[in-house]
Amino acid sequence: MSSRPISTPSRPRTRNQRGVAFPSPLVMLSVIAIAMAGFAFVATRDAAPVERKVTTAAATPSPTPEATPVTPVKTAKPKPTIKRGEVYVEVFNNSGIKGLAATTAAKATQVGWQVVGEDNWVGSIPASTVYYPARLEAAGKQLALDLGIARTNPAVEPMKMDRLTIVLTGDAG
Repeated sequence: MSSRPISTPSRPRTRNQRGVAFPSPLVMLSVIAIAMAGFAFVATRDAAPVERKVTTAAATPSPTPEATPVTPVKTAKPKPTIKRGEVYVEVFNNSGIKGLAATTAAKATQVGWQVVGEDNWVGSIPASTVYYPARLEAAGKQLALDLGIARTNPAVEPMKMDRLTIVLTGDAG
């Protein structure tokens, strides 16, 4: 006889037995991805925000080392350059003051405007006014400033649309 033990029937394994189960590759990749995302978040975060004092243009204190000056964002388009000598101007007298158009035309010429005519205006204008076509609006406002005329308006018929028109009533000029 052999020394072999008698085999006993093996017991079937049941599900309640404990053992080691390895996670699936998808779970392992998910854990690695989360760990890498956490590491990237910690490695790339900025320093704590610094509180800065913002001052208006009127108050201009000297900059401090811990505060960086804030540069305002320009939203307005730049003002057009006005070349007075390239803009035609006509001056009209709508008052009873003799020579008012000639005097105002001389003042406009002295500051660089190109005066191309002077005459009397027939009609009723409430106050001395510089009239401008749409493309010369900035120039019209500058001419009014140069001559001390408070009122500006868009040009109307029968005014010429290639020049500025001044109609004087005697209140300015």
